[in-house]
Amino acid sequence: MKPEIALHLWDLLWQEYSARVSHARTYQKMITTAGGTVANDHIAFRSLRLWVDSPQGQVNLGIDYLGQIAEALGYVAAGEYFFAETHLYARHYRHPQQEKFDLPKLFISELIVDELPADIAQLIYQTVASIQSKIPHLSKTEKNDQIIAQKLQKIFTRPWQPPGRSVVQQVNQVSQYGAWVLLHGYAVNHFTGYVNRQNTAVYPDIDSTARSLANLGVPMKAEIEGNITCGLRQTATQAVTELVTVIDDINGVEIQIPWTYAYYEIAQRYMVEVEPGNTKLFDAFLGNNAQQLFEMTRL
Repeated sequence: MKPEIALHLWDLLWQEYSARVSHARTYQKMITTAGGTVANDHIAFRSLRLWVDSPQGQVNLGIDYLGQIAEALGYVAAGEYFFAETHLYARHYRHPQQEKFDLPKLFISELIVDELPADIAQLIYQTVASIQSKIPHLSKTEKNDQIIAQKLQKIFTRPWQPPGRSVVQQVNQVSQYGAWVLLHGYAVNHFTGYVNRQNTAVYPDIDSTARSLANLGVPMKAEIEGNITCGLRQTATQAVTELVTVIDDINGVEIQIPWTYAYYEIAQRYMVEVEPGNTKLFDAFLGNNAQQLFEMTRL
């Protein structure tokens, strides 16, 4: 598929996400008011590594589920990351024409469900077994990029029925990540403001950007992860809380409870030495940074 389709898709997802995450809108207004530019470093998604039966046969709901969309859009896997303590694995994708079309990187992670205690894994399996959606059929004759993007947009939601309230609470005790995915599915986990591209002297670095967001009343992560030597520094707003739909354990009806949704990240990248006398802009991710940011959706 053409890079333009990816641009349309990410724009549609940004519209959904920013409508839900007020902190992202505050950042956008802050930067544009200063005459700067809002650019996106990467988009993050979460998933569950397990196999289930679906209308299209057996499918893996992990990275491969969204990875096939990324690859269809022209993205290629560019790095992998392991988080043994939290039973997570992640992969980042980069588009070969990233600079030409100003395309964000993708950071897709997955919870390795089979590594969890058997009773918790079973609760997750039972919940996602209700999966109804399938990858939309894209006609080879369809020429309208926006229509194709609108069809792909439907993938980035929760494809199974709402989880039970007690299921979410029990899973959350073992994996807050797992509880989040049961509630939000493949919805965007976060977008990332790219400090290098802000192009305004008012906010020249991540420190001034984070400080100014806090001064505007945006609740921020206390620390900035990473350092210049490693090539990447990242921080984030606190996650917004939403009312989410769950199934009541007593009478089986849908009810709403408050839960975290998404945060907005900001990142600054630096030059690193790849060989003596040769430097380049760091374009990957740091596992330690990512582990800290995963925790931003803890209830």
